[in-house]
Amino acid sequence: MILMHFELIATDPQTNARAGRITTDHGVIETPIFMPVGTVGSVKAVQLYELKDDVKAQIILGNTYHLYLRPGLHVLEQAGGLHRFNGFDRPMLTDSGGFQVFSLSGIRKMTEEGVEFRSHIDGSKHMFTPERVMDIERTIGADIMMAFDECTPGTADYAYAKQSMERTHRWLDRCWQRFNSTEPKYGYRQSLFPIVQGCTYRDLREQSAEKVASLDADGNAIGGLAVGEPTEVMYEMIEVVNAILPKDRPRYLMGVGTPANLLESIERGVDMFDCVMPTRNGRNGMLFTKHGIMNMKNEKWSTDFSPIEEGGASRVDTLYSRSYLRHLFHAQEFLAMQIASIHNLAFYLWLVGEARRHIISGDYAAWKRATLPEVMQRL
Repeated sequence: MILMHFELIATDPQTNARAGRITTDHGVIETPIFMPVGTVGSVKAVQLYELKDDVKAQIILGNTYHLYLRPGLHVLEQAGGLHRFNGFDRPMLTDSGGFQVFSLSGIRKMTEEGVEFRSHIDGSKHMFTPERVMDIERTIGADIMMAFDECTPGTADYAYAKQSMERTHRWLDRCWQRFNSTEPKYGYRQSLFPIVQGCTYRDLREQSAEKVASLDADGNAIGGLAVGEPTEVMYEMIEVVNAILPKDRPRYLMGVGTPANLLESIERGVDMFDCVMPTRNGRNGMLFTKHGIMNMKNEKWSTDFSPIEEGGASRVDTLYSRSYLRHLFHAQEFLAMQIASIHNLAFYLWLVGEARRHIISGDYAAWKRATLPEVMQRL
C-alpha cells in the first residue's frame, strides 16, 4: 500500500525532466527539489528560521550514523523524534548511514550480517545490520527512510561491484521485511526508499533497478554515483536506471552535486537531490549565483560595494555587500560562513524551482541550454 503520495504534474516535451508533488504527513514537496543536508540534525551555520524563511527549504536530511552516535536514540525518542528535537516541522529524510560506515574503511568490518564499526567520536564499537538500521530510522522518525546499502566505490572492478550489489539486494530484502513488520513511533507515516547500486556497469545497474522497481516502494533512490567516476558516466548510469524505475514514483539521486549536475540530472528524470556542496563550499568562500561562481576571498571584491547578488534568492543578498562579505571571510568571522551558506542554499532552491517552472511551461530544454553555462562560469 502506498502511503506517501506522488503526483506527476508535467513532463518536458523534449527531455525526461519532470515536475511533481510529493505529499507527506509533514507537508508537500514540489519537485524537482534540493534537500539541504542537516547531518547531525542541523544545517551547518544556518538557523531554523533562516532555513525556512530565507532558504525556503521544503525538506532536509538527517544522517542515521551521526544521530545514532550523538545525541543518541534515547534522547531522540524522549524528544518525540527528530522533528520535535530540532524544531523543523516540514518533511525530513534520513540517510541510512551506509556511506558514512563504509567511508570508515580503517575502523570497520563488513560481513553478511552487517557492518561492525568503531565510532569516530570515542572509538566505541557498534554494529549496523539492516534490521538495526530500520529500527534506528524508526526512532529518528524521518518521513522518508533510506535502506541500508553498501556504497560501492566508483573505481571498483566488475567482480567487486557485482558482489557488492548482490549484498545490497540481500540487505534490502531484510530492510523491507523489517520496515513492513514495524510501525512508526510518533503518529505519522514513514516511507522506505530502496537504493539502486551497480557502480558504473550498465548490466549491474539494470539488474539493481529491476530489483528495486519490483518492490513497488513509495519512492526510489540512485546511489553510488559521484564517487570518483567521470561525470559523463554518471549521466549514462542515470539514464539506464531511470528507464527502468517506475515513472509514478519520485527518483532521488543521492549526494549530487554541482548546479550543472542538478540541471543535467533533472533533464534525465531525477526529482530529488542532496549535497553538502552549497554549505561546505560556502563556508570556504565560494558563492553560486545566477550569473556565475564567485570566490569571495579574492581581492577583486575588496572595494565592490554592490549587493552580494542583485535579485538574489535570499535576504542576505541585498543586506550585505560583496566587499563586506570578503572582509568577514578575511577576518575569519562566523557570520561570513552563515551568510554564504544561506545564499548558496537559497540559490540551489531557486535553481530547482526555476527548473520546475520551465518544465511546466514546456521549455526546460531551451532554458537549461541558456542557464547552465551562465551559472557555471567563474566571475
